[in-house]
Amino acid sequence: MRKYLTLFLTALAGLAVVQSASAEKFADSIDQVPESVKPGFHNMQKNVGSNIPVTFIHQPPLVPHSIRTLQVTKNVNHCLGCHAPEVSPTTGAPRVPESHFLDRDGKRTEGTSPRRYFCLQCHVQQAEVDPIIQNKFDSIRQSQGK
Repeated sequence: MRKYLTLFLTALAGLAVVQSASAEKFADSIDQVPESVKPGFHNMQKNVGSNIPVTFIHQPPLVPHSIRTLQVTKNVNHCLGCHAPEVSPTTGAPRVPESHFLDRDGKRTEGTSPRRYFCLQCHVQQAEVDPIIQNKFDSIRQSQGK
């Protein structure tokens, strides 16, 4: 009986240690997670500031300027500082399209739709980088002979 009691108490103590270690590793909510992950940056393409042509249908437009100092997190979206509908006529930046204000059912939201809020998930900075794998991709302009 003493062996079982000792074994049970040892297992219980081990479980308590594991549980306290795992509690330190994971945050209880998203508000406790630090937003310190910095994206990788590359040298901008030489035609900074000009419109970069899309290469396929429904491609999100590429960003023709540096995004090094821009922050897009759950609390802050620096892109909307220039591209929001109220500000874009003043800044001259392209306005966020109407599709970014619709929820998945097509109903207009009060602000930017949560599924379209994180701009840098779709819109990327144009950069001079060598492809990881060489390919024979033809843009839509090349395939149509334009």
